[in-house]
Amino acid sequence: MRVTSVEPRVLGETGLAGARMSVSLARSEVRRWLGDAHPAIDDVVLAVSELVTNAITHSDVRPGDLIRLTVTEAREFVGVEVTDPGSAFSGPHVRGEPNAEDGRGLLLVREISLAWGVRERGCGLGRTVWCAIGTAPLSTDPSAPEPVSG
Repeated sequence: MRVTSVEPRVLGETGLAGARMSVSLARSEVRRWLGDAHPAIDDVVLAVSELVTNAITHSDVRPGDLIRLTVTEAREFVGVEVTDPGSAFSGPHVRGEPNAEDGRGLLLVREISLAWGVRERGCGLGRTVWCAIGTAPLSTDPSAPEPVSG
């Protein structure tokens, strides 16, 4: 009898400098880890781009600090985790102005993900923002059941 693991397997993990150039590096790494033929590649690359950008822009990252990117895969989803130093002043949230010219990264992540969330690591230990991107296309059938997040 063969037993299969339900644990996601790590496709790639890397430390990124807390600088704008790391966003394009993160996108390139994800494309390398998943391959351009992966069914969720575009959504995963978009989510990684938004989460790494948020980590650089909104955390207390300083020169020399690293942002950790981890991408995992399970049967029905690709997991993305971005860990940064956190911020003493605010936490990740979806902005209420959907027509704003910027600041819509988590809104995009929420819309393309099966689920997303934040794990605070404790005082001075940073935070992880994560999302799960489905590997099957979302149904356009209006009678199809809504995905459940949690």
